[in-house]
Parts: sequence; C-alpha cells; structure tokens
Amino acid sequence: METVQGNLKKEETYVGDFVYGATDGLVTTFAVVAGATGALLPQGVIIILGLANLFADGFSMGASNFLAIRSEHEHTQNHLQNSGAQALGTAVKTPWKHGLATIGAFVIAGSIPLIPYLLAEPSPQLFWISGILAALTFFGVGAARTLVTGANPFKAGMEILLVGGLASGVAYGVGWGVKTMFGIIL
Repeated sequence: METVQGNLKKEETYVGDFVYGATDGLVTTFAVVAGATGALLPQGVIIILGLANLFADGFSMGASNFLAIRSEHEHTQNHLQNSGAQALGTAVKTPWKHGLATIGAFVIAGSIPLIPYLLAEPSPQLFWISGILAALTFFGVGAARTLVTGANPFKAGMEILLVGGLASGVAYGVGWGVKTMFGIIL
C-alpha cells in the first residue's frame, strides 16, 4: 500500500494566508485610492470606492482561499480513494479558518491607505500621507513573508514595495489618463 505525505505540514499555520491577504488588500485598496486620486475624484468618492473594494475584494479573497483549500482536500481524498494510499502524519488545513485569516489580513492591511481619508479633512496631502503609510506597510508585509520563506527581510520587503508601487502607479496613471482623455468631471 502506497503512503502519501505530499507537501502538507505537520501543523496548520496561517502565516501564508496572512501575507497573501495583507499584500493583496494593501495593493488593491491603495491602487483604488491612487486611481481615484489620479482622476481628481472627491474625498468622499475615494472613501466609498476604497471601502467597497476593501470589503468586496476581501470577501472574495477569503472565499476563494476557502474554496481552493477545500478543492485540495477533495482532490487528495479522491486520490487516496482511487489509489488505496494512506496519508501519514499530515495536518489537514481547515478551509474556513484559512479563509478567515485571508479576509482578516486583507481588511486590516487594506484599511491602512484609507485611514488618512477617513480621519482628516480634504487636503492634497492626504494622498501623500496615504502613500507613505502604504509604502511602510508594503515593506513590512514583505519583510513578514520571511517568517515563512526564511529569505532576506530587506529584499522581501523591497519586492512587495516594488510590486505595490508599480500597481499603484499604473492605477494613478489610468485614473489621470481617463480623466484627461474623456474629461470626466464630478
């Protein structure tokens, strides 16, 4: 009888879910803020778009992680049943816990770029404050990845900062470009 251990860990951890959720939450929410700012949208619109993204995309990420892990379980169970193999000494991931870890990290990290807009009066400096907070958080989340990967924290932090910065730059450019090309006025 074949023994299947695969790549499953001995104990269930959520660090990967937190890093994945936090990175995506921060990237997408700040990209929305950057795009809306590039289009010169009012602060209220930026808040609405940011919060809508935060909760809808956060839910989607958590639900997708839940479904992905559940699908892995079903695939493994199907393989074990069809091959007569046994799994030895492996921890089984709890899909709903991983989904909650993902959405929690997404919402917490994704909230950071919105804080200046939620707490301050309208000001041109809000985007810069939001950008600095996002950059620090991008770096921190990237460095936190090293808890899982064992990589260099500075390099990992810079990687996420670069990805987040590029995504935000693209979003800002699209917002500015659409407003400029089509003259959208609010």
